[in-house]
Amino acid sequence: MKHTINKETAFYIYPGKNPDAYEFFYILEGQIKCEDQDIILSVGDYFSVKALTELIFFEAINETTLLWVINEPTFRLISEDVFKLIQIVKSVGDKDRYTKEHSERVQSMSIKIGKYLGLSPEDTDNLIVASILHDVGKINVPEEILNKPDGLTDEEYKIIKKHPADGADMIKDTYYADISNIIHQHHERINGSGYPDGLKDEEITIGAKIIGVSDSYDAMTDDRSYRKAYTPEYAMNELKRLSGVLYDAEVVDALEEVLIEEGILNSN
Repeated sequence: MKHTINKETAFYIYPGKNPDAYEFFYILEGQIKCEDQDIILSVGDYFSVKALTELIFFEAINETTLLWVINEPTFRLISEDVFKLIQIVKSVGDKDRYTKEHSERVQSMSIKIGKYLGLSPEDTDNLIVASILHDVGKINVPEEILNKPDGLTDEEYKIIKKHPADGADMIKDTYYADISNIIHQHHERINGSGYPDGLKDEEITIGAKIIGVSDSYDAMTDDRSYRKAYTPEYAMNELKRLSGVLYDAEVVDALEEVLIEEGILNSN
């Protein structure tokens, strides 16, 4: 299977449940960096993986195409499910110019936050898929609402607020049914002011909390029809102001540390 990874997108390889599973990766285009070992692999390079005991994190230096071969029997099922859903996400991007690369940026940032927080392999696996698919339910939102340049009416806002539940419904009958709660909860806020269910703190999964912070940060630092992008400093200050109110404080702190490590923010 060929898999294309956008520039500066983080991804990972994780331990499988089957110790006999074997994965082979061959780089057809681009370059990737193994973050833990600071190794750069280029066109023609390849590597294989078997019996992993911990996550291996990578980042695409530029747009990269990998040839991926695996002998794990569930590979086809997983691939077909995720491929179909990602195509829907891309269709949403075609409807909404601001969503086009948003999901990939949210995924990349969510992975980095999850790594900083030391999530388990299972939670990381769920996060990586949920973060790229978090807005899949927007396929049911009319284009004129997604691209409306001014404020939404109450009725239009009700339609927008349905997308987490719609997305969860689209996931629940797939191989990744376990992530439906994360999709469903990514607009919940720890003080109960979020939607669709008004959940509070411990009722919200860690994956949804991470995606909620990544989603809000990316929304603030991206151009919109009604405003220019805010600076990373402004966005971070807003998240810190609402830390412990709307957003999980540990997740907000993790985002700040990630942005400092990447040189996007200065350390105080």
